[in-house]
Amino acid sequence: MTQTTAPQDQVVHPDGRVELRDAAVIAGSRYANAELAPTTVERRQWTTYNYAALWMGMAHNIPSYLLASGLVAIGMNWLQAFLTITVANVIVLAPMLLNSHAGTKYGIPFPVFARAFYGVRGANLPALLRAFIACGWFGIQTWIGGQAIFVIAGKLLGPSWSAAATLLGQPWTMWLSFAFFWLVQMILIARGIEALRRFENWAAPLVTVAFLALLVYVVTRAGGFGPIFAEPSRLGWGPSFWAVFWPALMGMIAFWATLSLNMPDFTRFGAGQRQQVLGQVLGLPTTMAFISIVSIIITSGTIVLYGKAIWDPVEVARQFEHPLVVTVGLVMAILATMSANVAANVVSPSYDFSNALPRWLNFRTAGLLTGVIGVLIQPWRLISDPNVYIFAWLGFYGGVLASVAGVLVAGYWLVSRTRLDLAALYRPGGRYWYAAGWNWRAVLATLVGSLLAVGGAYSLPGRGPFPADGLIPVLRPLYDYSWAVGIAAGLVLYLVLSLTTLTRRRTPPMEQGS
Repeated sequence: MTQTTAPQDQVVHPDGRVELRDAAVIAGSRYANAELAPTTVERRQWTTYNYAALWMGMAHNIPSYLLASGLVAIGMNWLQAFLTITVANVIVLAPMLLNSHAGTKYGIPFPVFARAFYGVRGANLPALLRAFIACGWFGIQTWIGGQAIFVIAGKLLGPSWSAAATLLGQPWTMWLSFAFFWLVQMILIARGIEALRRFENWAAPLVTVAFLALLVYVVTRAGGFGPIFAEPSRLGWGPSFWAVFWPALMGMIAFWATLSLNMPDFTRFGAGQRQQVLGQVLGLPTTMAFISIVSIIITSGTIVLYGKAIWDPVEVARQFEHPLVVTVGLVMAILATMSANVAANVVSPSYDFSNALPRWLNFRTAGLLTGVIGVLIQPWRLISDPNVYIFAWLGFYGGVLASVAGVLVAGYWLVSRTRLDLAALYRPGGRYWYAAGWNWRAVLATLVGSLLAVGGAYSLPGRGPFPADGLIPVLRPLYDYSWAVGIAAGLVLYLVLSLTTLTRRRTPPMEQGS
């Protein structure tokens, strides 16, 4: 029978948050360091505003803008694009909040949370999957920020900068801009998590003002909203639309599939469950709705003004004639990109890499490693085309990470019933050691779920890296629903595999009503 007394080495506070009675119980473990250890309750001080501001900073950025503008570029009208993104963000909020609960309750980051179900060593599988995808995003954001700097300098310095000699397919000044923006972010990373929180608090409102200013400028130039909203859908509302809608929806969900896993990296600092839930509910859907409608209106406005959909806001800025307008707009874009990048794409892989090598890597050194890998991934190739960006990059990794999310939700809520043994998460040979540190059930559920979700990955001829009939043709129909297939398969498979051993694996001794 399930025991209901709390482990002796952890304390349960009246609000349900749990911490170690004495951090010394994990001090000697090779699976712990300062960043991975549970956050003490006295250090869990993030408020509702901190989480709302965090989401404002992470969502108000150019890749978020590219989601909506990319949908317009591939044929949707403003209403179709807005509905697709809004539905996607409501859906992805569910697993995000479910996984966030553990961070607030136990003060642990994502890779330590994953140890409860993948094993103390096995957690490196989902953690490194998440980390390398974050590195790709870090590179994409840094390339975009570098583009903004390149355009600003070109407007101020003229052709000597913008038409400089070509190196590896780009002006050498573009590479210089990219390197400069990379360096600025590395300096911010080196200052740690609290510097990030302070930066988010003041940068987020400025970014919102900047996007509103860009919206007003384009609408004024286009002659009001009428011509913009009158732009028809090239897809209509028939079969052509629905054939694009479902894979596009999966791609929109996948945009935040990474954060649906690793929000514990941030909610571990929460002052309570109410604060983090309310902050995220207020932050994610509203800010994504805002940036989406801004992006849709601006991109539709470029059709009116220039006769074609310009999906890249940096390219839109190139069309403006006044250097001051360009400079102010792109400076705000740079702030937006930096705000999102260091929060969404550095914090998490820093913990993930640190989890793999806790004795060698801390938050700062792992963050620097993220920056280096982000360059090696060659991000300029990933955003070269909206079809590659949405259907190949987002759709593929979204299906893989969804299977991980399914395992975590099933394990935490359905198998463990939100009850974890904190100290055992850091101990070899303990409850979460399983077989040599790996839980084969979680690994198998993840692999099978990922195979079902993305095994049939395909691209239309000339529009992506995958064969037209799919990597595994029989699975091709499932790829249009990659995220949904991944999370459902991961959840069901892990639950079924775990039920076969529940009578032998007892729930850890815990407090009543946890």
